[in-house]
Amino acid sequence: MRLTDGHQPTQRVSVVVIAHDDAVHVPDAVRSALAQGEHVAEVIAVDDASGDDTGEVLDRIARKDPRVRVVHHTVNSGGCGTPRNTGLRLATAPWVMFLDSDDVLPPGAIDRLLGAATLHSADVVAGACLRREIPDGREVRWQPQLYEAEALHEDTSACPELLRDTVSVNKLYAREFLDRHGIRFPDGRFPYEDFVFTARLYAAAARLVVVPDPVYVWQVRRQARRLSISLARDTIGNWRSRVAAQRFAVHTLEHGGHGLLADAARVRFLEHDLRMYLRELPLRSPDYREDWWRDTRSLLEGDARMEQAVNSASAPARWAALTVLAAPGPLPDDGLRRLAALAGKPGRLLPPYAVGPSGAPVWSETLPTELAGLDTLAACDLPVTVDAKVTPGARTRVDLTLHDLYGGLGAAGPESVELELVDRATDRVGLTVRATWTATTGADGDTQIPAHAPTPTAPGDASCPTNAPGSWTARIDGLELAGLTASGPVAAWDVRARLHFRDGSVNETTVRAVRAGLRRVAVPHPRRILVLLQPYATHDGSLAFRVAPGVRGALRIAGARAGRVLRDRLPARPDPTQPATPTTPVRPAGDPT
Repeated sequence: MRLTDGHQPTQRVSVVVIAHDDAVHVPDAVRSALAQGEHVAEVIAVDDASGDDTGEVLDRIARKDPRVRVVHHTVNSGGCGTPRNTGLRLATAPWVMFLDSDDVLPPGAIDRLLGAATLHSADVVAGACLRREIPDGREVRWQPQLYEAEALHEDTSACPELLRDTVSVNKLYAREFLDRHGIRFPDGRFPYEDFVFTARLYAAAARLVVVPDPVYVWQVRRQARRLSISLARDTIGNWRSRVAAQRFAVHTLEHGGHGLLADAARVRFLEHDLRMYLRELPLRSPDYREDWWRDTRSLLEGDARMEQAVNSASAPARWAALTVLAAPGPLPDDGLRRLAALAGKPGRLLPPYAVGPSGAPVWSETLPTELAGLDTLAACDLPVTVDAKVTPGARTRVDLTLHDLYGGLGAAGPESVELELVDRATDRVGLTVRATWTATTGADGDTQIPAHAPTPTAPGDASCPTNAPGSWTARIDGLELAGLTASGPVAAWDVRARLHFRDGSVNETTVRAVRAGLRRVAVPHPRRILVLLQPYATHDGSLAFRVAPGVRGALRIAGARAGRVLRDRLPARPDPTQPATPTTPVRPAGDPT
């Protein structure tokens, strides 16, 4: 339905809220929809056969507000698609939006979406999705590059970049458009159903508008008793569900005559999904690694179009995929950590750096996969590695080593490094320091910056020389980290680095924590008595600091450590993606992770 008058009474929305065993959070979701105002004609709440009080809670809300309609499924569907389809079938307003029971709509979201729909006569309007970490409240935008400014896309099938947003809940849909093209979610137990729904949407050549305003808040609860599908990635069934949904989406696009879109979807999967699971692979069990490696090689070897997608992917994703293809089984632990670092965002290519028989950069001497395209990357785009050795104390010292990449950094001329400590909860910069790089020197006193010198160091080896050939060093001394103010009893501070080069380019990255020196220290403080300072390596090896002021903060760190030890000793969690498990996820599968 195309609207031209912003004051027409037809400008009304049905909000479909789906819920399963979520009596605690669903009232907030429904209230956030009702609070959107007069444009909300109805809230259709679908209780997918909950075993708790979800149905009763929704019935109580409906008795107080006539706009709320409750539908009770008698049998759990096993997924998010069926309850959404139920709500869509019952919707009466010309526009429809989807909302999950543990998320909320921010104030003014529907007004903003409807305004853009009216102005541009759109079939679909998409807005920014905020990923909010609970309980600390940190918010990160999903696919921010797609939502920098308001823009009209006349035909989604001609805009491959839009495929990077696989989320269905941050969009307002003209119901007539969905009905006319038969666009529905896969029914039953189908994890990552958003992949298929959005593929059907883009294949239908929707007239789509994007707005930069936040219109959906995805609330991430990592400590929840039952993790969402997008967070429960530690089972091989989760990966297989994701791959199955990806293949279904690609088939949908190809069958609709959109081969270029299908190719773009393959590249997106490599650059986002493959890299995400590779980052976490060192954390998984040996059995998981074997299954994942075999399944992924089968996916990458599947057809010529996937081979083309691998070659078209950006450098970190391309090199990672080629390395998986080259190795018949999972790499050893050091190799997996190195591959995970390459798959990071930003990616880091860890030393040692090897060259093949032709002199070209390769992954390793034992696995000579060529790092094709490395020589064409500018210094600002290189997957550089900066090592950091920390000496914690009242005045903390950080010794940095920047490793050259086959001469690429030497040509640009490293000049200085700027470190920022960023509060993980608020994204606030608490401290900024700068130091000058010094090129390493050889025994004869000459500066050593060879064009193609492998760096003879092993990843994470505390005994590595800090001034290896083809590297630069810098020292930052006197950091008074105990004075950093925290948003809670314990604050986590991530370390970000900006590398400045003589040619004017800037490379933004994180720094790798050298294991030596990662120890907890108690630092006296005039106001807080003492502050517990703990440098540590994150799951991808990046340096971060925990700062815990006073006794309360110290107890929080000790309690968190005890909890991690206890979880490690518990039996493995069952695979929630297998058919034997009847519970349904309450999260959308678009996975803005």
